[in-house]
Formats: sequence, C-alpha cells, structure tokens
Amino acid sequence: MNCKRKMLLLILGLSLLLLFDHYSRKNQEELELSDWFKPRGRPDVITTTSWLAPVVWEGTFSRKMLEKHYRRQNFTTGLAVFATGRLADPYLELFLNSANKYFLTGYRVIFYIMMDTFIKLPQIKWEPLRQFKVFIVTESRWWDNDVMRMKSLAKHIIWDIQGEVDFLFSMTVTQIFQNNVGVEVLGELVAQLHGWWYFKDRASFPYERRPKSAAYIPFGQGDFYYDGAFVGGTPQEVLNLAEEYLNGVIHDLGLRLNSSYEKHLNKYFFLRKPTKLLSPEYNWDADFYPPPQVQYVKVAQQSKRRH
Repeated sequence: MNCKRKMLLLILGLSLLLLFDHYSRKNQEELELSDWFKPRGRPDVITTTSWLAPVVWEGTFSRKMLEKHYRRQNFTTGLAVFATGRLADPYLELFLNSANKYFLTGYRVIFYIMMDTFIKLPQIKWEPLRQFKVFIVTESRWWDNDVMRMKSLAKHIIWDIQGEVDFLFSMTVTQIFQNNVGVEVLGELVAQLHGWWYFKDRASFPYERRPKSAAYIPFGQGDFYYDGAFVGGTPQEVLNLAEEYLNGVIHDLGLRLNSSYEKHLNKYFFLRKPTKLLSPEYNWDADFYPPPQVQYVKVAQQSKRRH
C-alpha cells in the first residue's frame, strides 16, 4: 500500500511539474501590451481607443521588445494585393518593389498577387525569406473591383492561404512603402485609420446613413473612420470581414442600394472592434503635405490622377 501511495505521489508530482513548466513556457512566450506599447510617447495624438486597443504611431512602440519577442516565433505573414486591368501597369511593380524592401524585413512573407493575366507580372528580385504566388482572378467582371477583390480573397483564404500563414494583410496596389513597416502592425484584427478623416469631427464622417443598408451607422454613433486600403489580422479574421462585406453587398442589392466597400468596412469595425489600429502614418495621401502629427510616413497612397 505504501508503495502504491508513493507511486501515486510521484506521478502527481511529475504531473504538477509538467503543468507548471507548460504555463511557465506559455507566459514566457506571451507579450503583454505594456511590454512594447508606450502611449505616453505621443501625447499629441490618440494612442488608445475606448476599448483599450493600441493606436500605433511612431514613438509609441518599442521596436527592440517586439523584435525580441517575434524573433522567437515561427510565423509567416501573407500580403495580398489585387491588380487587374489598368491597375497592374502603373502601380504593381512599384508596390511589389517597395513591399519587398520595407514590409516585415527579415521575416517570412508570402506575396499573394491577384491579377487577370500573367503577362503583366513584373520581374522582381526578391529578398531572402520572400516568395510569391499568383492567383488568376476568375470572378465575373460584372462586379466592381472591390467585390471582385474580396470574393477572390475570401476564396483563396479558404483554399490556399489559411494553411500557409499566421497573419494576413490585404492592401490596395496604389500604395507604396516608404519606410520600414515591421512587426508592430501584427495583430488579431488590424484596422487602418483614414488619414483625412482622422483629423475631422465624427459628425462629419461619411458613414452610410440610409437605414435600410447593411452598412448603416446612425448619427451620433461610430468610433473612427477607417481606410480600406490596408487591413489585416489572422486569416480567419480577414475571411470573416470579407464574408460579412459580401453578405452586406447582397443584402443591399436586394433593396436596390449600393454602398461602398469602405462604408461596409466601417460598419464591420463598428460592430467588431479591431484589436489594433494603425495611424495615418501607414497610409498617407501623397497629394497632401503631412501635418505635424504625421511625423514619419510609412506608406504613401499614390494619386490615380497621375496615371
């Protein structure tokens, strides 16, 4: 009996030791917000939302702490870009070259290029840890670009992307990276603040105001106005967003309404709060000189009027 009791105590002790080791390792792997996010570094801007999500500006994060954490993680990030028709010729090569140089440098990235023909694929000298895949867009041209883009993205997340990457970002091809965009952008559900509307009063935000639309946000409600040019998170979160947008479009078509992708996006983020917000530094309109708050433009939105 004593032998059995000793054996049970030994097994129990080993189990507790393994459990302690498991939670110890887990705690070591987790990165607390306070470890890397320093909101007091930018008292001139909004750095934390009412639901306590960080708003990432230059000067609010510790690149050293983030790098230390993510260098230990075995992760891959996807970057999806949609370039069909006239969008491919003037923009795609600039976008890919700049992203190759500045997006998550030193980490594994898969570029998902959605286009209508291989002929327009530019020749890029890819940096280490970079690879690309081309998806030919087969969606009907009856849909506008935003619907085609999100239908194609949703389909390929399900068929290809979700098993290959841990994080996924979708960007418009009219953007060009100008400075390093690193691991500070990674998160479960990441939204981009609109550079123009960030500096305006909420009452003037161009939300969808028709009550019957799926994108409707009543007057007096809403948090920020988000830009659809840069959005990301886990593949599942990006898929949820795409599917919700497409369902909203179908709903509105049944009522003979037509609301923009950006308005549906703002409704989605109104209901499903993003876990991280990117400041206007990550998508600044190149036609405008940045205000003092935008100290460091990471990504510039190119003007379509120039092409």
